[in-house]
Amino acid sequence: MSGDGETAAITQVVPTGWRARLDLRPQLARVRGSALAILQITVAATAAWACAHYVIGHPAPLLAATVTITSLGLVRDARPRRVLETVVGMLVGILVAEGFVVVVGPGWWQLALALGVTLLVARFLSPYPPFAIMAGVQACIVMSLPATEPFSRLIDGAVGGVAALAVTALIPRNPRREEARDGHAVFAAADAAARTIVQALRRGDALRAARGLEKARAIAPRIDEWRASLDSGLAVAGFSPWLRPQRAELRRHHAVLQAMDFATRNLRVVARRAVYLCDDGQRRPVPAEVLAELMRAAELVGESLDDISLQPAAREAARAVAVRLDPARILPDGSQGEQNLITAMRPFAVDLLTATGMSSAEARAVLPRV
Repeated sequence: MSGDGETAAITQVVPTGWRARLDLRPQLARVRGSALAILQITVAATAAWACAHYVIGHPAPLLAATVTITSLGLVRDARPRRVLETVVGMLVGILVAEGFVVVVGPGWWQLALALGVTLLVARFLSPYPPFAIMAGVQACIVMSLPATEPFSRLIDGAVGGVAALAVTALIPRNPRREEARDGHAVFAAADAAARTIVQALRRGDALRAARGLEKARAIAPRIDEWRASLDSGLAVAGFSPWLRPQRAELRRHHAVLQAMDFATRNLRVVARRAVYLCDDGQRRPVPAEVLAELMRAAELVGESLDDISLQPAAREAARAVAVRLDPARILPDGSQGEQNLITAMRPFAVDLLTATGMSSAEARAVLPRV
């Protein structure tokens, strides 16, 4: 964990001019990441429209397609429960508006009344703000379209909702790809923060230590993103018959996530102590090397997300450092602040061990008594 990696990142060539403007890789990556969702939406919306038109006999089943498209969407959270909540919200809007069309007919004041009642009912039913907005949008569509048979558009919306849930099960979005990407982002962010802290300790650089603390604090949103994609993946894998074999692996990743959540919190504690120590400008290579060894173990934990066979190697790497984490032995002549820094690494080592599959009790037992 030398400074070469950070120096290279700072001095690398940055594309400018027309070459940068014509770089289509971000756009192509965005399209590739949404390809399955686009297929899912296209199939579901087309099937819903065809069913409502050819099977039920509705001449223009617009809501069958719009309900399907809106409920699936291109968002990261593709949990069946979220899809169902969206469908219910839109059906509430359609139902209220259809009732107003039947009772008072279409018109501008009828639209205002229907929209207001729809939003009130939707807010009463759900604390989720988009629920009310989606209900209101559907109510406006119903009030603006030409009148048809009473409540026929409610049937179209229900057909669209069923189609959305069906493709969620039969053409599921791959939960592993997105959550694994989010997981690797957490490990990359933790490594970048720790690398900066290690360099600060080796050089006695207070500014670099403060930068490491900032990087450590910035890991929390990435943890939240990983948790959201994992929760979504577990829900989809439990709903789709094709993805059920992935549930065990997703649960293992969830255990790693829980451990890394605690590990990154403890890394922030280490970073704060490093900031305090580096204020005097003294070099501290010994605690820097201990943290570097812990992060080499963390790197193996991150690689084990894709290859479970690396988990034992990660465990042994973390154990090899944890058994030596006695501040008095590592720094017999060190100051109280330096020994406190080593002490702060002890819970961080325990979290890394639990990320490799050990229980908390087993991981704590690895540490030497102090």
